[in-house]
Amino acid sequence: MNNKNQKLRRRKRVRARVKGSKEMPRLSVFRSNRYFYGQLINDEKAATIVGVSEKELENKKAEKTERAKKLGQLMAKKAIGEKIKKVVFDKGSNKYHGRVKAFADGAREGGLVF
Repeated sequence: MNNKNQKLRRRKRVRARVKGSKEMPRLSVFRSNRYFYGQLINDEKAATIVGVSEKELENKKAEKTERAKKLGQLMAKKAIGEKIKKVVFDKGSNKYHGRVKAFADGAREGGLVF
C-alpha cells in the first residue's frame, strides 16, 4: 500500500473516534514540510476556538522538534486563557512521533490535559 493511502486510512480512523465539544475541544495538528500548525476546534459548531502557527514564534532558527514543543506550550497558554483545560488530541494522518509528539508534550507541560 502506498504512503498516500496509508495516511488517508489513518486520518479516517482517527477522525471516526475523535470528536470535540465546547467543554472538551479537539486539538488538531497539521504538519507541513515547512511549518507546524495547531488549533482547538468545537466540532458541534464547526468553529475554531484557538489557533497557533510556527510563524508566531520568535526563535525560528531552532530545530523543528524544539519549535513544535514551544508551539505546544503556546497553545496551552492560549487555551487556558480561554478557560479550556481538557482537550481531545487529533493527530490527523500523522504518526505520533517527532514533531507531533513534541507538540503534545509541550501542550501537556503547559497545562492541557488529554
